[in-house]
This record gives sequence, C-alpha cells and structure tokens, in this order.
Amino acid sequence: MRNIDVNRLIDEARFNRFHWRVLFWCALIIIFDGYDLVIYGVVLPVLMQQWGLTPLQAGAMGSYALFGMMFGALFFGPLSDRIGRKKAITLCIILFSGFTVLNGFTRNPTEFGICRFLAGLGIGGVMPNVVALMNEYAPKKIRSTLVAIMFSGYSVGGMLSAGLGMLLIPRFGWEAVFFVAGIPLLLPLIMFFLPESVGFMIRQGRTAEAVRILKRVEPAFQVQPDDEIELQMPAIKATGAPVLQLFREGRALRTLSLWVAFFCCLLMVYALSSWLPKMMASAGYGLGSSLSFLLVLNFGAIFGAIGGGWLGDRLNLPRVLVVFFAIAALSIGLLGFKSPTPVLYGLIALAGATTIGSQILLYACTAQFYGLAIRSIGLGWASGIGRNGAIVGPLLGGALVGMSLPLQVSFVVFAVPGLVAAIAMTLFCVHQQVSGATAGEVLA
Repeated sequence: MRNIDVNRLIDEARFNRFHWRVLFWCALIIIFDGYDLVIYGVVLPVLMQQWGLTPLQAGAMGSYALFGMMFGALFFGPLSDRIGRKKAITLCIILFSGFTVLNGFTRNPTEFGICRFLAGLGIGGVMPNVVALMNEYAPKKIRSTLVAIMFSGYSVGGMLSAGLGMLLIPRFGWEAVFFVAGIPLLLPLIMFFLPESVGFMIRQGRTAEAVRILKRVEPAFQVQPDDEIELQMPAIKATGAPVLQLFREGRALRTLSLWVAFFCCLLMVYALSSWLPKMMASAGYGLGSSLSFLLVLNFGAIFGAIGGGWLGDRLNLPRVLVVFFAIAALSIGLLGFKSPTPVLYGLIALAGATTIGSQILLYACTAQFYGLAIRSIGLGWASGIGRNGAIVGPLLGGALVGMSLPLQVSFVVFAVPGLVAAIAMTLFCVHQQVSGATAGEVLA
C-alpha cells in the first residue's frame, strides 16, 4: 500500500498551468462578485435624487445586500462541505448575477432592497468558497500571493462598476449598470474548468478523480495502474459542534482577533464604497469626478492586496496586516482635510490599498490559520461575523451624512475601526509568538 500525503504534495508542487487555470477562473468569479457589490455606491447619488431618499434610508437600503452576505457566508461555507465547492459556487453565481440583473427592473426601494438581499446571499457565499479552493491548491511558498492576486478581482470588479457607471448612467440611466451583471449567467465554462476540492473528493471516496487532479497539480506525481494507494490529508478531526473547533487547541484568542479585524475592516470598506462618491459630491465634486474617487479606491486595492500578499509570503502576514490597518486609519482620517488634488487621490489610493487590500489579506490569513477540516467553517464564520461590520458601515455613513457633520469628523469616525483592527491583529501576533505557531502552518 502506497500512502500519499496530499497536503505535502500540493504544498511542494511547482506553479504550473493547472494553478494558472484555477487562479484565472477564481479571479473571474471574484471580478463579477466585486462588480455586483460595488455597484450600489455607483448608483447611490442618482437613486437618492430619483427616489427622494434620506441619507438614513439610503444607508439602510445599502445594508440589505450586506445582510444577505452575512447569511450567505454562514450558510454556503458549511454547505460546500456537503455538496462540494463547485456546486456551492454555481448556486452563488446564479443568485448574485440573477438578482443583480433584476435590480435593474425594480421600481421602488422595497423591490430594490429585496433583490439586493437575495443577491447578497450569493455574493457572501461565493467568497469563502473561492478563497478556500484557491488556498487548497496553491503551493505553500506563494499561497498568500496567489490568494491576494485572485481576490484582487474584487477591486477589478469595483473599477469596472465605477467606470461603466461613468459611461452608462448619463446615457442610459442607472438601470444599465445592473444589466451588465448578467454576463456570468452566460459563462457555464466556469463550472466546466473549475476543479472540485480534492479534500471533498477524498471524503467522498472518489480516489480516482482525486488522483487525476493531483497529477495536474504536480506532473511529477505518477501512479501505475496496479498501484494500491491511500490518499491522506492530515487534518483536525471535528468532534461536537464544528464551530467550537475554532476555539479549541489554543485558537480562541486568535479566532476572536480575526473576527474583530474582519468586522472593522469590512465596516471601513463598505462605508467608503457606499458613501465616498456621495460625500465627495457634497463637497463640491461632480458625479463623474466623485465616481473617479471610487475608481481610484479600488485601483489602490489591487496594489495593496498583491503587495501585501508578496510581503506576507516573505515576512509574516499577520504583522503585515497590523501595519496595513494602522496606515488605513491614518489615510482615511486625512481624507476629510483639504488637500491638493494629487494628494487627495494618493490618500484615496492608499486607503483602498489598506482597507480593501487588507480584507483580501485577511481571507488569506484565515485560510492559512485553520486546518482543512475546519477551513470552510472558519472562513464562513469570520466572513459572516465581518458582514455585521459591513452592515454597520453604510448605516454609519448615512447617519453621519444625515447629521451634516463636517467632512473631517466623518472621515475620522471612519478611521477609528482601523485602529481597533490593528490592535486585534497585534494580539493575534503576540499569541502566535507565545504559542509557537505561525499563521502559515496547517494546524493538525
């Protein structure tokens, strides 16, 4: 009997065409996911004017999708362990694309909010599954970098949303940007080319399929027809309620630290994504230029995610996150003060790099921290808890705009969660050193 350590085989594999393919399709899914999410901030100024919404009403309507994302993350993460990641991802794509298209046909805030909630189920559900899939197949030495590159698709989608908003809204109305979201429904190739989780196949007893995938992961891995093999994936054996595994064997403080960091990071991301164009328009910028700020925010996120992932693979990802959150707090706090236009664009790019970029890095850090048996539940709960921050963000922005506070005060309030997240990740690092574990090891 030949025993194969699957984790070690994948960890030590050389990056090849198979990895490129997984990276490409996962990134494409995240691009459309990001497009569908950022789209609300793009149309918000027009909807407030057309439907006569107050800032608080607009903030609440923006939170409907985020409520859906919270439930989607908590539901589809564990569901993928039962039906497989491919089926879970397919269901999520149908949800977020189909109901985002239907948003273009809505006639009032109630219909709009219902469609956003249902689309949010898919948006929130697809993220932990795609991250887990990419993390599972990525070679260990470049794992953070590949997950960061993949998740940069979120920012590409946000840039597409802002760019198309600038082009389509003046000519065809706000509905047009929602119709573009139907493109993923025409891409069944995603599910044809995307591989299933090798861990899921092994648990299902589909050894032959798993071996075929592993040969593509590492072409040097060969199995003869008469070989008797056993595929082994050392992992935590869950006993009792799965969520309790997140708090056992010295993981409690770091699990809570990740949850706090997710909450604060997503609060900043969605407060800025939802209200930056409107706040800049209130400060005297036109719709086109205020949407360009959203474009720059997401453009900066790409560099933050990829650069942070590169640093995380070479240094220590949790420590990189501490620095990123501190920079996020500083750059957001400075946004409310009058600055020359180039400096303002620079601060917005830096804010995008260290908020949206940090969100991406947090997913990578969480995926690496938890072992295979609890990775989906760990990602799902961290993302689901974080969605509460995402819900608070638009509501907080609406409350601040509604109170007509000075711009400086509003941005300082948005900056405070950055400091809290930096403290949470500092505690993560300290406990990591005390326990002798690293975020990069697969806990077994």
